[in-house]
Amino acid sequence: MEKIPLVKGLKKYIEEYNSPFSMPGHKQGRGFNIPSLGVDLEEIILKADLTEVDGLDNLHKPEGIIKESLEELRNLYKSEKSYFLVNGSTSGNLIMIFSSLNEGDKVLVERNCHRSIFNGIIMRKLRPIYLKNKMSSKMNVPISFDIKQLEDIINKENIKAIILTYPNYYGIGCDLKRVINLCRERNIKILIDSAHGAHFGINKNLPKNAVELGADMVVMSAHKTLPSLTQTAFLHINNKELIEKADFFVGVFSSTSPSYMFMASMDYGRAFLQYEGKSAYDKLIQRIDKLKDDISDKDYIKIIDEDFLNEDIKENNLSLDKSRIVFNLKKGFSGHKFLDYLRENRIQAEMSDDCNVVLIPTVFNTEEDFKRLTGAIKNCDLNYIKSDSKELEYLLYDIPKTIIEPYKVMDSEKKDVLIEEACGFICADNIVPYPPGVPFIMMGEQIEKRHIEVINNLIKMGVTILGINNNYIKIVEEQV
Repeated sequence: MEKIPLVKGLKKYIEEYNSPFSMPGHKQGRGFNIPSLGVDLEEIILKADLTEVDGLDNLHKPEGIIKESLEELRNLYKSEKSYFLVNGSTSGNLIMIFSSLNEGDKVLVERNCHRSIFNGIIMRKLRPIYLKNKMSSKMNVPISFDIKQLEDIINKENIKAIILTYPNYYGIGCDLKRVINLCRERNIKILIDSAHGAHFGINKNLPKNAVELGADMVVMSAHKTLPSLTQTAFLHINNKELIEKADFFVGVFSSTSPSYMFMASMDYGRAFLQYEGKSAYDKLIQRIDKLKDDISDKDYIKIIDEDFLNEDIKENNLSLDKSRIVFNLKKGFSGHKFLDYLRENRIQAEMSDDCNVVLIPTVFNTEEDFKRLTGAIKNCDLNYIKSDSKELEYLLYDIPKTIIEPYKVMDSEKKDVLIEEACGFICADNIVPYPPGVPFIMMGEQIEKRHIEVINNLIKMGVTILGINNNYIKIVEEQV
């Protein structure tokens, strides 16, 4: 038998006919046949795997049909300039960092950013200052950050840019307009990883998007919520001064053989949002509201909404993506086990943590998908999803002291030591308890006795900790 394990694995998954509540947004091709757009993209997509032949333009020097598509994208989001990214939001985050900052610059960064942001900080040899994340007492996940701490830092330090996530994986957005106003007064650039917010602003039931709010540079994943292929993203620029550098770094961080399938799907996704998005997202939100009503008698599970997060929203002026489904499990039940239960019932969720499960529905999820989801929730054997782990109350400790910049760690001599032997040393990896996924110790920060105590307690409780392997932690050899 021929060895094509990946192909066969994909075929097997497809033949399970799972209801797709995970990315990408096109839901296994359903979103590529929108009658009003006049083209069945699913029918032609493989034949569209072409190169820069006559008439098809060139992404790296757009003068024809690609230029027209990019102009439509710019008009939709009302940016100064917009780009197609064929290397995903990861490349967009790197482009933002390299276009806006120079070696040695101080950058204020949310502790709960995507790892590509931290990679970019290392690559650009920046000096990061971290914002502490606030936690939701009801969800036990990071929801925002301390605005007062932000003000104190930008008043004291020579910050060149701030990097934030808007919204996060749970569809929760910070008070971005206030942050932008504070930074604008001090000539600080605002860079936003909006991977989960490409659909924002399309109607009044969704939060405003980061471009509309006035951020200098914004990256959006097209594939997460729109009908676009995985690995596609948009980059938007509001600050004209950054365009020349962005033009250069888009070329640096993009393939010289960009996929026309990727570009076509981004054009298609933009057109869907432009012509169908307003009404389509209203219908999706109505479906989610109906799901909420249908399962309201089940007290083991709730869908996160503005009522559920009322105190957090009021205290932090948060926004909430009403098109995202986040299930919160009652104390004593496991989010991870509930995700597994859904998969056994042919429902593919996006992710889980100890007490929450995230689903990413789009308008291309069918009525049957929602019926299957409703049925699974109503018929769940609660014994199956009981939590085995002890309740963990996350405390946000003060951010550890930075001894050396993260990029210097990369060139330092490193070694693995038992956790108990690491006191006083510089951490050579990012230590991230998951959940909630907020780095506890960052590369270049000093490990103290209190950190070791917390790590050992987390290990005893069965918490997954990225950066810890078999009770060993990586350190810089030279002690402080």
